[in-house]
Amino acid sequence: MRRDVYQAIADPNRRAILNLLAEQPMNVNAIAEQFDISRPAISKHVRILTECGLLTIIQEGRERYCKTNPGRLKEVSDWVAHFSRYWDEKLNALKNYIEHEQRSTGKRSKH
Repeated sequence: MRRDVYQAIADPNRRAILNLLAEQPMNVNAIAEQFDISRPAISKHVRILTECGLLTIIQEGRERYCKTNPGRLKEVSDWVAHFSRYWDEKLNALKNYIEHEQRSTGKRSKH
């Protein structure tokens, strides 16, 4: 099952795993040592992150390392950027309106 990126980053533990792995690839045991949850729980989070493409598993000898795939976060970045532009436009329009009203009120009170 291919999960969606938003579903994956909705969980704070998965976001913490991504932050941890942004520094360097790690195996699941090393990841689990950084958290107060069980290794099976970490494995489940890693599986979800892998299913949505945010992590890739690299086999090096007998070890399996988890590595981030930051390109998949572009989908989230693009979505946030869309709303950021939208709200920037709305807030700029509100600012311009308020400034215009203040100038108009200021002119009227001087007469």
